[in-house]
Amino acid sequence: VQLQASGGGLVQAGESLRLSCAASGRTFSSNVMAWFRQAPGKEREFVAVIIWSSGSYAYYADSVKGRFAISRDNAKNTLYLQMNSLKPEDTALYYCAARSAYSESYYLSNTYTYWGQGTLVTVSS
Repeated sequence: VQLQASGGGLVQAGESLRLSCAASGRTFSSNVMAWFRQAPGKEREFVAVIIWSSGSYAYYADSVKGRFAISRDNAKNTLYLQMNSLKPEDTALYYCAARSAYSESYYLSNTYTYWGQGTLVTVSS
């Protein structure tokens, strides 16, 4: 599976951005897809995940709950992250990731097999 992230940019606080992650290759094997982010000088952290298992489920980090929404267009093999009410603390390099099987450790970056390159989101105050 190859992942290509895009959509980052420079916005002001309160504005919105939508990130995209185009998947190619054996995409049918990726039942779990997620977004992580890494701010300068900090560790990579979980943002959101979407899981396909007898339905679709999404989970979010507390810091983005209610502001961000993760979704996937299966026809386009594309993962999205709609980010609203952006804050300066959302500034980071955002990565999409994929794995084949669900586990309760979906928030741990080292459990993901496939990664896209990062796309930079900068939020000014």
